Amino acid sequence: MQPTQSSARTAVAHPSAHGNPERAATIWAILIAATMITWTIGERGEAGPAVAALLFAIAFAKGSLIILDYMALRRAPRLWAGLVLGWMGLVCALIGIAYWKGLTT
Repeated sequence: MQPTQSSARTAVAHPSAHGNPERAATIWAILIAATMITWTIGERGEAGPAVAALLFAIAFAKGSLIILDYMALRRAPRLWAGLVLGWMGLVCALIGIAYWKGLTT
């Protein structure tokens, strides 16, 4: 049985779907460095609104790199990238609002 043309297309990934190995390694190194920064902040017991804002910024940057590069949405239709990034932004905003409300009550 021969595969259909559509299944043959989906079986082979587009060569530029995930960029090149050097870019992936660079992004991986950035993600590791960002993780180490947030881990260090947590281990030192840093707290306060400025620290929370920094941690949210780092988390959003890490999430953006993962979404755009590892999930290959950088080359996807803008709608898909926008939806996923928007969802992540909404979640971060809701967590930030909950944190802020916790500070003011």
